[in-house]
Amino acid sequence: MVQIVYLNGQFLPLEEARIPVLDRGFIFGDGVYEVIPVYSHHPFRLQDHLKRLQHSLDGIRLANPYKDAEWDALVKELIACNEGEDQYLYLHITRGVARRDHAFPKNTPPTVFMMSSPLLPPDPTLRQNGVAAITATDNRWLRCDIKAISLLPNVLLRQQAVDAGTAETLMLRDGFLSEGSASNIFVVKDSILLAPPKGPLMLPGITYDVVLELAAANGVMFHVEPVPECTLRSADEIWLTSSTREILPITHLDGQAVGSGAPGPLYRKLDRLYQDYKATIMRQPAS
Repeated sequence: MVQIVYLNGQFLPLEEARIPVLDRGFIFGDGVYEVIPVYSHHPFRLQDHLKRLQHSLDGIRLANPYKDAEWDALVKELIACNEGEDQYLYLHITRGVARRDHAFPKNTPPTVFMMSSPLLPPDPTLRQNGVAAITATDNRWLRCDIKAISLLPNVLLRQQAVDAGTAETLMLRDGFLSEGSASNIFVVKDSILLAPPKGPLMLPGITYDVVLELAAANGVMFHVEPVPECTLRSADEIWLTSSTREILPITHLDGQAVGSGAPGPLYRKLDRLYQDYKATIMRQPAS
């Protein structure tokens, strides 16, 4: 199977894609990215992802190279070029190629790269039994709402989880939960779903939005408010959410059981609602 990617106006095999070493993404990490799940050839909530991409581009003062309709066409063509009904797309935009200088170059076209990879559903045993996580201090910069390609702090935090044999690192800043190293985090306390509010210290997740929409539509009580560390550690349930891992229950945190140590009833309800919501998208005719 030949993996087809998009690079600066061309669809070509991944092995043939080349970027100059003076690309500012390589030199400075000067760029943004986006990840879009695809179910049955349908990009999942594409307009929401494009809106978040625009927010990230605005955050680094980089003009969007395409209009939404152009992104829509490119995304769908890339999906059609690659095998598999379920895929996930990675979009990567940098400030382009220029001599090494911290200041923005003038009149430099951006580098635009997209690739598709197979999207595998979360292991059913993880949804059934839950995963373990650890906590760490959130030592990232103050614009975590920008989906920047310079992810070294997240890489190091995620590696802490790997080294500990766990699935994720939950980050704490000034005594409050921010998010996971590659996920958003929800907490359930006394049957109320708690979600840290969007802001500069958290990446606004598309799955995060879906969970809150499903909660509101199905009578689940929730509060969007800062979550103190003490509430996190005494939670009845903890979940992680992301575009590729969907919703997973965290049943152990820092070696201690969360609640009963098994996925809780509210998780099971929201996960069922999410799977039903996803199934409605998969049943739609591909455009």
